[in-house]
Amino acid sequence: ALNGKAQTTNTSMNPFVVVDATGTGSGWNLTVEGQSGTGKSAVFAQYCPNAKCGSDSEGYVSGGQTLPADSLTLSSTGASFVAQLGSTGNAPALQCSTACNVDHGSAVKIASAAKEAGLGTWRTTGFVATNLALVTPSTLKVIPNEEVFRVNEVWSLTSGP
Repeated sequence: ALNGKAQTTNTSMNPFVVVDATGTGSGWNLTVEGQSGTGKSAVFAQYCPNAKCGSDSEGYVSGGQTLPADSLTLSSTGASFVAQLGSTGNAPALQCSTACNVDHGSAVKIASAAKEAGLGTWRTTGFVATNLALVTPSTLKVIPNEEVFRVNEVWSLTSGP
């Protein structure tokens, strides 16, 4: 509920799995970034999910409400990777012990595996109810009931430490 004050809403990050089946031992990096371009938004923006929302058509609302970049943060404090059957080497590392801003147009490293680490399948565990935090400014205005705030995020897994 909007109350004219800046607010922070928290939730838990869902566990995720990274699979390195290459057998090379070259390590890997997992990044996330906001995606921009036609029909996309790297920051939270007003979005109509239906064919019509009042006078707005489906998609991002031209001139609609937006949240500033870096409104969403991910903290991996308390979380870790757990090896699944057949995994070898040292565990990968989560990189956001200090909260990482994840809603903007440049890549942020979320996790990585050093050379000879993170081989096989690794699952995250230990995310709690405060690992994701969304800050909404005091200037945020109410949007129509059928509309939402939406952001497009791209997760990328690349080789190399």
